[in-house]
Amino acid sequence: MLIQAPISLGELIDKITILEIKAVNIGDEAKLKNVTHELTILNNKVNELLDSAGQATLAPLKQALKDINQELWVIEDDIRDCEYVKDFSDKFIQLARAVYVTNDKRAKVKKDINLAFGSELIEEKSYKDYQ
Repeated sequence: MLIQAPISLGELIDKITILEIKAVNIGDEAKLKNVTHELTILNNKVNELLDSAGQATLAPLKQALKDINQELWVIEDDIRDCEYVKDFSDKFIQLARAVYVTNDKRAKVKKDINLAFGSELIEEKSYKDYQ
């Protein structure tokens, strides 16, 4: 089954960058096959939506989002390592805080993509300011 639902370009690019990271980090062949299949479908959709000028405009924003998602990947791995050994020290707390700080950066880039391309759908966050 394939469900087609409207999403913003920022959300689509976020999903693609996460799949790109998974494609590099997942060793299980069955999982990698699923990741590659989904990545191909989503990349094809972007290629249908954006001409070469649009792709050029998107490229630095996509790279920024991928860098942030890669940072989140490492943070999540590290926090799970702490959880596994029951290490709830300052390191664990710093990692837990890094999750939401990094997710806030991620949300900003996704919104920047949506605004740059005039997306009809724009995700909004409404958390209390912590800074």
